[in-house]
Amino acid sequence: MDAAALSANRVTSVFEEGLRAIVTAKFVRQASAADAVAGVRPQVVVEPGTEQELAKVLKLADEAGLAVVPRGGGTKLGWGNAPARADLILSTARLNRVLEHAWADLTVTVEVGCTIGKLQETLAKHGQRLALDALWPEHATIGGVLSTNDSGALRLRFGSLRDLIIGATLALPDGTLASSGGKVVKNVAGYDLPKLATGALGTLGVITRAVFRVHPLPKETCTLTCACDDMAEAQRLMLAVQDSKLAHSALQLRCTGSARPHVDVLFEATRAGLDAQTAQLKSLASRQHFADSTFDARQELYSGARSNSARAAIAKFSALPAQIANTIEMLPSLCADGVGWSAAVQATGIGCVALQGEMPAMEAALLSFRTNLESAGGSLVVHQAPAVVSRMEAWGNGGDALPLMRAVKQQFDPKSTLNPGRFVGGI
Repeated sequence: MDAAALSANRVTSVFEEGLRAIVTAKFVRQASAADAVAGVRPQVVVEPGTEQELAKVLKLADEAGLAVVPRGGGTKLGWGNAPARADLILSTARLNRVLEHAWADLTVTVEVGCTIGKLQETLAKHGQRLALDALWPEHATIGGVLSTNDSGALRLRFGSLRDLIIGATLALPDGTLASSGGKVVKNVAGYDLPKLATGALGTLGVITRAVFRVHPLPKETCTLTCACDDMAEAQRLMLAVQDSKLAHSALQLRCTGSARPHVDVLFEATRAGLDAQTAQLKSLASRQHFADSTFDARQELYSGARSNSARAAIAKFSALPAQIANTIEMLPSLCADGVGWSAAVQATGIGCVALQGEMPAMEAALLSFRTNLESAGGSLVVHQAPAVVSRMEAWGNGGDALPLMRAVKQQFDPKSTLNPGRFVGGI
């Protein structure tokens, strides 16, 4: 063994001793192949039990020049670029408590290792919910959902995660625990750190707790599905629903290959309210039927791509709401080379497309789709592909915002300790 390797081993040994001094030996272990992140295998996994322990671990890694990958439930660990380095997995599994449910104030404070499912169960005891339909809620954690900014169809009525979060505490690479926001819905004081950290893929700091505004659970729900002859009819119907006085909670378009597109509308109200809403929808769409699980379409596409990882890819895209039909109509020609496709698009213009086929053809389709989207002011982010896509950056073009994002990264994480290389432009 050469001198460099011996030195590295000594550094690793000293570092692990430091970890054990913070969290005890029980919560430090050697990483296995199952802990790899996009093919990059870390050395150590550590599970702090408090915010203070997490901050100390992060500071220790920063001082040692090691790369840290925060991990919650691991459901979206493959999103983003492969890490440039990955030495330490910082697990939030033990930070899993609902700290305070101020049900009278419609707020909740929760640690980031808590799963969405557990949080929703706690809120439901007081007839409330976090108005969020994230992927894999029984396993996805608060921290992972915030870091990836994962939201679904309910975003149309209740807003994105940046609208639902009102406070957060972050552990910064230098060991500082920084808090911003508060526990009241109308709090506007201070720098908006929660919104900055949301969607940053854990590259600025490790979120340790979050405060959310919550909403009452609906009395009853009803989903109606409208079959359309073509994309133009589907587009007209979606715009008509948006322009109407309907109080819908979600609105989406589903389509697969050459099959007829379907538009789904979700209503949440009392029984009398649902009857009035469905009657009004009938004046806009003559062909409709009731359905229960159509808003699981996004979940089904992601789960299908995961189960067929050798021949499937999935990407999130954005387009102008008035251009949804034109956007989807690109897919048949782009996927002509034996590639099958399915898509689910919300009325906000945010959607996902799942491809099935051989990797070279899928890669070509995704590249062309991204080029067309970006030329129209949209975007495409690859969330899963069968192999490392050598010619395709996961995030696409960072545009004019990239220099600002680099400056923010430099301010928060000057040593690039957190998730190096995983974010836009290799940040």
